[in-house]
Amino acid sequence: MGWNSYNHYSCYPNETIIRSNAQAVVNLGLADAGYHYITPDCGWAAENRTTNGTLTWNATLFPSGYPALADWIHGLGLGFGVYSDSGIYMCQVSGQIPQAGSLAAGYPDADYDPETSPSSRFATMETALNHTGREILFAICEWGVDFPSAWAPSIGNTWRITNDIIREWTTVYRQINQFVPSSSFAGHGQWHDLDMLEVGNNIFTNAEEQTHFSLWAISKSPLIIGAALKDKYTTINASSVAILRNTAVIGYNQDSLGEAANLTRRYTEDGLDVWAGSLSGGRTVAAFVNWNNATIHQAQLNFPDFGIQSATAVYDVWNDKNSSDIKTTYISDVPAHGTLLLELTETALSGTYDGSLYTTYTDTTIVFTNVYGITDSSFYLLTIHFSSPSASDQQFNISTSASTGYFIASLTAGESDTSLMIPLSASANNTITIETPSTVSGIKITNPDSTLYPCTSFATGGDASLGACSTGTCHPVGSKVGYISPNGTASIEIPRNTTAGMSNAMNSKSSKYISIIYTNNDVAFSTSWTTGRNARNITIAVNGNAPVRLEVPLSGRTSELFGPGLGWYDSAELGVLVPGFGAGNGSDQIVIGNVGGEDGVQSYGADFVGLRIMW
Repeated sequence: MGWNSYNHYSCYPNETIIRSNAQAVVNLGLADAGYHYITPDCGWAAENRTTNGTLTWNATLFPSGYPALADWIHGLGLGFGVYSDSGIYMCQVSGQIPQAGSLAAGYPDADYDPETSPSSRFATMETALNHTGREILFAICEWGVDFPSAWAPSIGNTWRITNDIIREWTTVYRQINQFVPSSSFAGHGQWHDLDMLEVGNNIFTNAEEQTHFSLWAISKSPLIIGAALKDKYTTINASSVAILRNTAVIGYNQDSLGEAANLTRRYTEDGLDVWAGSLSGGRTVAAFVNWNNATIHQAQLNFPDFGIQSATAVYDVWNDKNSSDIKTTYISDVPAHGTLLLELTETALSGTYDGSLYTTYTDTTIVFTNVYGITDSSFYLLTIHFSSPSASDQQFNISTSASTGYFIASLTAGESDTSLMIPLSASANNTITIETPSTVSGIKITNPDSTLYPCTSFATGGDASLGACSTGTCHPVGSKVGYISPNGTASIEIPRNTTAGMSNAMNSKSSKYISIIYTNNDVAFSTSWTTGRNARNITIAVNGNAPVRLEVPLSGRTSELFGPGLGWYDSAELGVLVPGFGAGNGSDQIVIGNVGGEDGVQSYGADFVGLRIMW
């Protein structure tokens, strides 16, 4: 945590700016909140090195000199950071780099493709820092072009995984999409860096600043303020300071467990993301992000989207609201570009329903409410837990809000559990009615099994083509369909999953949860200043119905410079609910495509490895 000059002052810092902002870190209570390192970024160095080849400060910009400035910052109880480059020259120092030869004429002969990983340069710096005998935080930056999450943790403490953040709201979505495949690399003493914060630079709304800060915090990115806190012309606004000082959010970032949050569900057509991660003490943090340009009223966050069924206590951070005994969903307005940020304590795992929380009773009937279904299906396994073993064999009726009749359950004498298949709808508002005089302590719902349909079973059309991947990649299939343009497709006819006696329990068209297995390593580097999103489109249409769109983030976990398939062989999964499946016997046609891709940023969709249908 700290402050860096670049986002506001670019490569034009000076001693007055650094001193004024460092003092403001203390005066505004930011130092007490944990912000510690003060770093002048590019532009501090003199044009030429000293006679012995070392870097030195620009005496005009920093008349007191760097040692004196460092001592003064240390005197404030803060740490002093120094920016450097791994080449001979520093970034943005006037007159340093004379262009010569073909480089001055449009780069026709320049070879910009590095032949080796830049990791060795940073390893050299690590060795030098270790020889100082001091504890120094080493922050690596090569803008994520060689997937540094795979090698940087053994060299430095933090590493940039993206191109620079820019002064546009769209940059938050771009950065967080590139973070997705790196989330598991976070750990004690090693953190991926999503770049400095724009909170306080007066480019985002209050809701946007909350979203930006929330996502950086739960991703375990360093929290480095990039705003002008105090200088001759600028004073940061109070609302931004309040965001930067929010103790709960800082606590999620600095949590001792050290686990980063993950993208657990994306509702592309609704403009919503669900992010969640574990915290110490068995707590969970969840962020429900509204990417839309309008407020969503009564937005419903489904706890099972991140593996939770209920929580004894929920703290709604940005609304500063505490709630207790919340089951299955949390409902709240979420402003345009805002985030519902929740801390959940004493949680129950998804599918676990405590009888004391979820039920209403009569003498012989127990009704469980707010039962969650991820997919329309007749194949949920219901396990009923009774408070004590049954004194005799018994049978009783069970019905659900998704069924038109009853199911008969049996309980053997001496047993306290029994199980049977039941139908549920894709909803958070199912009910289960159990007709028995015995006391039910709780139930457990197990989701239906999923069936894998590999891309090798699909027929390609248009520009799309099937190709093999390197051995052990494009898991779990080993192949993928690429070049899915707006007229490219991959299609399959699938017999419906019908099991004796159960297929008629749901006798209408249904929606199924489909997990799409894809690859996407289209890193938005050159486009990051304009339209880049680090995401690609994929659509799923069933039986000729309107396609459902899913915009998938990056999946590459190997180098786009040197890795197998340049990162395009690294698969990931993301789920979506798709309507249009038929009822009863027969088959369903599924078409994977890129409908609407001609209107979007990317003309090609993500590469398709396969899909799993939860029947």
